[in-house]
Amino acid sequence: MKKINLDINDIEKVTSTASEVLKSGGVIIFPTDTIYGMGANAFDEETIEKVKKIKDRENEKPLSIFVKDIRSARRIACIDLNIEKILDNIWPGPITVVLRKKDIVPYSLTGNGETVAIRIPQNDFVLKLLKKVDFPIIATSANISGEKNLFSADEIMQEFSKSKPNPDLFVSSGDIQDIQASTIVDLTTTIPKIIRMGIVGKENMQNFFNKFNIN
Repeated sequence: MKKINLDINDIEKVTSTASEVLKSGGVIIFPTDTIYGMGANAFDEETIEKVKKIKDRENEKPLSIFVKDIRSARRIACIDLNIEKILDNIWPGPITVVLRKKDIVPYSLTGNGETVAIRIPQNDFVLKLLKKVDFPIIATSANISGEKNLFSADEIMQEFSKSKPNPDLFVSSGDIQDIQASTIVDLTTTIPKIIRMGIVGKENMQNFFNKFNIN
C-alpha cells in the first residue's frame, strides 16, 4: 500500500493522484470530516468486492456513498422536493441519509437492499476529489469490519499492510481526533428513523426534526 501525505498547500497534486487510483479501479484510505474512510468507485462491482474483502465485510452489509452535490445524489437516489429541502439543510456535513436507490446503484453495494446511504462530506479534500471523478465514492470506515475505528496513521498502515488484498493508496493526514462516525438517518419512511447515533447527537437531531415539523 502506497502512502502519501495530505499537503494542504499541494492539495491539487494529492487529489489528482487519488483520483487516478480510483479511476483505475483502486481502493484508497483517506481523511474525511469525521474518521478515516475507505473509498472506491461505487459503480464498479469489482472494486466493491475488493473493499469488502479488505474489510472482511459480510456481503449483506451495505456500504455508504459520498457524492459531491444534490444533483449527484439525485442520479443515484429517489429525491422529491421535500427530501431535497431537508438535504439542503444538512449537507455538507456528518449526517448520512438513507434513500430509495435507483437502478444505477449495484445491489452488491446495498447488500441486495433497495436503499442507499449517501452524504456530502464537509471536507475540502474529499469534495475536490469527488469533482475529479464522474462517479460517487464508497465511504466506509477504514477498519476491519466489526473492529474499532482507527485514528492513528501508523495503526492504519500496520492493519492494512497485512491485509489481502491491500488498499492501493493511503492519503494520510496523520493522527486524527478520536471522534464518532456520521449519524445515519432513514428518510424512506414517513417518520425519519435514526439508524446510528454518531457525531451529531440526539438533541441536535431532535432540533432538526422539529425544524421540519417531523414528529
